[in-house]
Amino acid sequence: MTTKNLKFGLWYDFRNPPQWKRDNTELYHACFDQIVRAEEAGFDDIWLSEHHFLEDCYSPSMLAIGCAIAVKTKRVRIGTSVLLLPLHDPVRVAEDAATLDVISGGRLELGLGVGYKVEELKAWGVEPKSRGKRMEEGIEIIQRLFAGERFSFHGKYHNYEDIQLRPLPVQKNPRLWIAGFSNVAVKRAARVGAGYIAVGPIGPFTQVYREELAKQGRNPDDHQVAAGYAWLHVSENPEARWKEAVEHLAYQQNEYGKWFGAAGMDFIKPVTADKESIEKNDCYIVNPEQAVEMIKKYVEATGSNRFYTWAVPPGMHPSWSDEHIELMAKEVMPEFQ
Repeated sequence: MTTKNLKFGLWYDFRNPPQWKRDNTELYHACFDQIVRAEEAGFDDIWLSEHHFLEDCYSPSMLAIGCAIAVKTKRVRIGTSVLLLPLHDPVRVAEDAATLDVISGGRLELGLGVGYKVEELKAWGVEPKSRGKRMEEGIEIIQRLFAGERFSFHGKYHNYEDIQLRPLPVQKNPRLWIAGFSNVAVKRAARVGAGYIAVGPIGPFTQVYREELAKQGRNPDDHQVAAGYAWLHVSENPEARWKEAVEHLAYQQNEYGKWFGAAGMDFIKPVTADKESIEKNDCYIVNPEQAVEMIKKYVEATGSNRFYTWAVPPGMHPSWSDEHIELMAKEVMPEFQ
């Protein structure tokens, strides 16, 4: 797998933990300003994340945020990593996503997942075992709407009469991405012709994805994988950066660990606030030379076409990550052009 023409992205969740509380408006606009700088520096993608009802104000409305980013930028792709489709009305998703595509001039990347967080599913009244079928119905509805079809739909979970999407997206059939850490998820992505999006050591899943694409009569080279280390921050002084961010990174990893653990998944381990513990969860702060080698190895292991990682540790001001953006643009990304 070649590492040339690799696309680079930043991933934002706009979290605002109570112990490091900031004004939400100021935080959002600081992130927007950073995204503008990242675009100017040469980054290709901005990915947004979704969760609900959390004390730390984890962003619940990615497509609204994406529209704000669309107004402030000109070139970067704007993606969801990922929108939890079983929690949403797929027609509303299609309409909001198409609106983002129109505002951005055709820069939407719509990533979808089934969700896993127990409290969210309960709050939305979604039976966990129904997620797969809800996802299948939702994907079909969105794809048919994006294609401009006028139709009625009567499924187990969704019923619509005589619907048609207006306005249509600028892109003809915008690319969908399907997320997940299971063979079911990656096979679903291949079956519906979507890209596969994830994070972490996903090499075995990308292999299944490409095998399933071939089985479906699709050319694997025509389909993309977006993935990266959970955290790969670049600094001229990694040790100093670790000291500044370690409590924040531990907070992030332990929150995810609790959520995945409650859902019966244990691939994010509890951590203590120290470098060695956090690195076990695929989170790193390294110098530019190390970053180049780590990204090359990651792409070789996973076949990723679009490499992205978290931008801002929860509770830190976005400007803390400006050094990372500058070094990536000047010393890391040119190695992959």
